[in-house]
Amino acid sequence: MKRLPFISCTLLLFILTAYTVRKKEYVITNYGAVSDTVTINTLSIQKTIDQCAADGGGTVVIPPGTFISGSVFLKPKVNLHIAKNGILKGSVNPQDYTQIDTRWEGEEKKWSACLLNADGLTDIKIDGEGEIDGSGLVWTKRGWKGLSYGKPRLVGIQNCSNIEISGLQLHNQASWGLFVLYSKNIEIKNLHINAAHTIPSSDGIDIDSGSQIHITGCYIDVNDDCISIKSGKDEDGLRVNRPAENILIEKCTFGYGHGGVAMGSETSGGIRNVIVKDCIAEADNWAPIRFKTQPSRSGVVENITYQNILLKNTRKAFEFNMAWRMVNPKPAARVLPVVKNVRLINVSGTVKAVGDMHGLPGSPINGVIFQNCRLIADKGLTTDHVINIDTTGLRVKLSQP
Repeated sequence: MKRLPFISCTLLLFILTAYTVRKKEYVITNYGAVSDTVTINTLSIQKTIDQCAADGGGTVVIPPGTFISGSVFLKPKVNLHIAKNGILKGSVNPQDYTQIDTRWEGEEKKWSACLLNADGLTDIKIDGEGEIDGSGLVWTKRGWKGLSYGKPRLVGIQNCSNIEISGLQLHNQASWGLFVLYSKNIEIKNLHINAAHTIPSSDGIDIDSGSQIHITGCYIDVNDDCISIKSGKDEDGLRVNRPAENILIEKCTFGYGHGGVAMGSETSGGIRNVIVKDCIAEADNWAPIRFKTQPSRSGVVENITYQNILLKNTRKAFEFNMAWRMVNPKPAARVLPVVKNVRLINVSGTVKAVGDMHGLPGSPINGVIFQNCRLIADKGLTTDHVINIDTTGLRVKLSQP
């Protein structure tokens, strides 16, 4: 038998590999999905995911077009790719969203599933140049009328490991954009997240009791915190007692939002070892560097570093508030929350006010160090119940006498 020339073997291998890859792509329109802005494609998209999983895995593809859907759930070994000009658009019918066991605002409970869900999965990728649209303006206009389990979040990753979410546009989430719960080794990169400034609770990314999280290259402009790090609230958060830890956020740009990267307000499980670096905040962002909790939360927030942060006309540079939003407050926890060991390095730019630090009488903010921070501001820094603060590295030029 003649041996095939080397080039022919290589070409054959390439053809076989390409065929295998194509075979493992499952395009939702081949399973009944219709892009007509009317058809609810939940069953067709889920059918595609289920078939992909049954065949041993592969990539489900949302092609160009707008596909309306309720909650869909990824399965083991199933990746999702949204092609350029492809849109997964959330239904505005509450009945199209399954109720699942999850966490909402720091408490474990039944709540509406997200539009796109991954639960208990490992080693999958969600990517593409396309868009996930939550139809948030419609949900906002309707309000909470008739909702037993709340407005759906956009993308939910819970109890997962080794997950990558990259490249996508997340738009007009009805509630939070990307929600990561009880998960580890998560790579989030090059997302463009924006929500109309009339949509409440439209956080960009929420990391809730997760570890080994890397967020890079994202642009976020929303109507709440751009990124929020959480770890449970009050009694239920203390019961679960799972920290958010070992998190790196870098090379991101924060447009409008109530915060850039916020610690809290759900702090009951603790937040530790977080680095935010090489980021820009602009567009009237309220407080790019933000800490918030309440006396009822408990939990320790510690070893937090913000480094190389450029501020362009934000409202404040810093906000630390351990009695944040005290509306119908619960009694103080037996052990008050703690905020300690915070480094603010190379924070510079223009702000309306340097900011404020408000600790608690029984738990002052402890150990905030400024290094090479230079700000131009209309107002300075105010503090109360703060100890061991080193402001020798903070230089403020008041823009008004």
